[in-house]
Amino acid sequence: MSNVGSTTARQKPRSNAWQSAITVVQEVEPPLVPAGAHAMTIVVEFPPGDPGTPPHRHTGPAFGYVLAGEMVFELEGEPARVVRAGEAFWEPGGDVIHYQDGNNRDDIPVRFTVTMLCEPGKPMLSLVEEDELARRADRRAPRAD
Repeated sequence: MSNVGSTTARQKPRSNAWQSAITVVQEVEPPLVPAGAHAMTIVVEFPPGDPGTPPHRHTGPAFGYVLAGEMVFELEGEPARVVRAGEAFWEPGGDVIHYQDGNNRDDIPVRFTVTMLCEPGKPMLSLVEEDELARRADRRAPRAD
């Protein structure tokens, strides 16, 4: 008789490792989550020097974590910043433009994961047209380049 899967046969003593196994990398007040939203988790990898996704927006909030490398992260109204491996980022979604998510390094890839709460029936990502970028130029933080 096999005891595989049995919780009563020769149970190992419980571990206390779970009490110190968690490291909080990000804690935020959640923005409005679209009614009926579904969650989608993706992994993105851009090669060295890649500028990433063109300016875009998401229908709901997005929460991410850089697994390897360095990402340039820029949201409308905020200065661009570098998010390094082991660091988290988030965006509220909705009407906020996400300008940059590209690779900050030209010698290694960047790899990050993102969990998005998407509005039902809408794409998880919509590119922003050049004319809208021009109309909203005053909302973009000054850039060093």
